[in-house]
Amino acid sequence: MTTSMERRYADRLEDLSGRHPFLVDLALVLALMGSATLGASLTLPGAAPPDDDKVAVALMGVSCLALLKHRTHPRATVVINAVCATIVIAEGYLLTPLLLGPVMASLYWLATLTERPTIRVYGFTTMGVLTVAAAFSDSMDHVSLILRTVGPVFWLLLPLAAGTMTRLRRAYLEATQARAEHAERTREEEARLRVTEERMRIARELHDVVAHHLALANAQAGTAEHLALANPRQTRQILHDLTGTTSSALRELKATLGLLRQTDDEGAPLEPAPGLARLPELVSSCASAGITVTVATEGEPQPLSPGVDLTAFRIVQEALINVTKHAATQAAHVRFVYDGPRLLITVTDEGPPTAAAEPSKGFGVMGMRERAHSVGGELRAGPRPGGGFEVRTALPLQPSVSGDEVG
Repeated sequence: MTTSMERRYADRLEDLSGRHPFLVDLALVLALMGSATLGASLTLPGAAPPDDDKVAVALMGVSCLALLKHRTHPRATVVINAVCATIVIAEGYLLTPLLLGPVMASLYWLATLTERPTIRVYGFTTMGVLTVAAAFSDSMDHVSLILRTVGPVFWLLLPLAAGTMTRLRRAYLEATQARAEHAERTREEEARLRVTEERMRIARELHDVVAHHLALANAQAGTAEHLALANPRQTRQILHDLTGTTSSALRELKATLGLLRQTDDEGAPLEPAPGLARLPELVSSCASAGITVTVATEGEPQPLSPGVDLTAFRIVQEALINVTKHAATQAAHVRFVYDGPRLLITVTDEGPPTAAAEPSKGFGVMGMRERAHSVGGELRAGPRPGGGFEVRTALPLQPSVSGDEVG
């Protein structure tokens, strides 16, 4: 309790000193000047005081005035106080803590404002000079040599120790504050990063849902318009598929937006994320848009984690979207190869060479690559040497990154 109150008063004094430094320094200088003047009038019993008190008062006044510059010139302040105190002791004045008040104050501020090498040089030099002066002082002839030297050493060590503790405490508080500020900045940066990642995830999901269905709907509408007069029966089938495409788009968009609106305390069941099980539905919708998709599988199919399953489906979906939007062809090929711990997926079309480079300019290929990287896979996309466009991706059967990212 006592230590807490002392620390509280010390904090208040430091705060006041920071707001009004000159007034605090002036008050301390006046108090030290009074104590030094009082100390100059003290003598041992039976000892005669020095003849001239004005010398001691003048020297103590100079040393106290020098303390006003302790903030900017702590070393010079210690030197001036040490010289004045040495002269006063040599004149025969009794060495007391009151007389050494200005020197002790200068040593305290030296230990507070400077580093250890400076403290050792100036502090121990001052201590040695004053101890030698006390040993040969006439005012302490009646005291043994041990007492003459132990007293000054002890009195001058106190401000050095107190100043060092104050400096260490300030350094500790500054380090603690710096760590707190760094932790706060780190939390803010982490929060911003999570928000950015979540925005990218939502953007990819909305792009996959909206772009896929709108591209299919556009292709189906164009095919229906082209066949409206030549083949009414096929046109009706395409329009029927178009209704299913738009309904599916609305359903998935509603589910995605509902997930965004859902709060943590809402326990509404969510629809399962799409996966390769919906590949036949995707192939059928592409067929209604005039694109024939062939699917081939090599190796023994292995179970996929939900994140990898969704990633594989979205990559195939986006690749087929690019075929319907950009490739001047009516055929696409999807090939799955189960190769040990990896699933290799290749989506190709047979369009002309000049029509295949266009998808790489948009966000589709970028989104596919980000999805592959999110589960520890890799993806390459580009024109084929013989014409058309090819998307190749290698995905682990189980994601190699923490947190099975879905979406």
